[in-house]
Amino acid sequence: EEAPMTQASVAEVVRALRPRYLRARRKDKTRILDEFVALTGYHRKAAIRVLRNGRKPKEWSRRGRPRVYTPDVKAALLQVWEVCGRICSKRLSPFLPEIVAVLEREGELKVPPDTRRLLVQMSPATIDRLLATHRCRRGRGRATTKPGILLKQAVPIRTFGEWDDARPGYVEMDLVAHCGESVAGEYLHTLNAVDVATAWCELAAVHNRSQEAVTKVIDRMRKRLPFPLRGIDSDNDSAFLNAHLYRYCTDEKIEFTRSRPYKKNDQAHVEQKNWCVVRQLVGYRRYESREAWALLEAIYADWRRYVNFFQPVRKLVAKEREGSKVRKRYDVARTPFRRVEASPDVPEGPKEELRAEYLELNPVLLRRRIDQNLRALGRLPG
Repeated sequence: EEAPMTQASVAEVVRALRPRYLRARRKDKTRILDEFVALTGYHRKAAIRVLRNGRKPKEWSRRGRPRVYTPDVKAALLQVWEVCGRICSKRLSPFLPEIVAVLEREGELKVPPDTRRLLVQMSPATIDRLLATHRCRRGRGRATTKPGILLKQAVPIRTFGEWDDARPGYVEMDLVAHCGESVAGEYLHTLNAVDVATAWCELAAVHNRSQEAVTKVIDRMRKRLPFPLRGIDSDNDSAFLNAHLYRYCTDEKIEFTRSRPYKKNDQAHVEQKNWCVVRQLVGYRRYESREAWALLEAIYADWRRYVNFFQPVRKLVAKEREGSKVRKRYDVARTPFRRVEASPDVPEGPKEELRAEYLELNPVLLRRRIDQNLRALGRLPG
């Protein structure tokens, strides 16, 4: 096969044939077009445009509206999206002005003013369109909940419909097992606690499912909360429904409730975080060593700050049924830190401490430390 003509050669042919083409009659134009198509290999319609307009293909203007979001804007969006943990567009869009300002403050993002203006005003639909080729999915694991039956009569049930007037301090708790493919023997767990009102998330690694170990971790986690712990809501796992935790809640005057058996929607807040905060971070491998526990604790020390200060969340505000469809309405995505800051039930002292901590945090450095510890965790034997 003959090699295609270069753009310079095409330009020479256009300069030679175009004057004849413009003066020619219909039959002669057909003959000149046949000659041009045979020489260049162009489509006939493209050849007509070139000979009529006298422009090389690389000079043709793009059809339709001019492109607004250039590759530079997309590159900046990808950088911010990676820093934010690849969150969905409806959470990312309202958070863009804040996270861009934080990254600029820490010297992690440097973009021209025009690029910055386009970046912070991006809509969720535009974000989805630009990131469509960069998303991936992950698998699922197995459940390890072991029902506890001894205290079912003493611990009242709370359903998903009873959280409408929740104040900060009422948390849903769950254990996430790091057992791999087998539930035999002892292995590590993650204790996940989510405040219903503000979505504030606390995480801690637990050596095993023993009653004493879980209660001690809850007590340690309680001291990190920016508000008093007023209530604990768990599933029917024996790690929670036991004498140790029941006595602890009674002594500390903490309300203790549980969900209905096999009704995961009663704990929708923490079940959602089990996936997006724990599983997406550490996956489904089996961990049982003390080295793995230490690395998980180091990861969660940074991860809890990253999630609470730099991961916006949306909260359901209304559900409307229209025939067979249920339409859900959500509020504007805000980080748990901003929700705590806006809550009238949280004292001003803890808010000031959170603001001071926020100004010292760099989300990029947090991600780097987290990724470094995750790589070390992945190198441990399973």
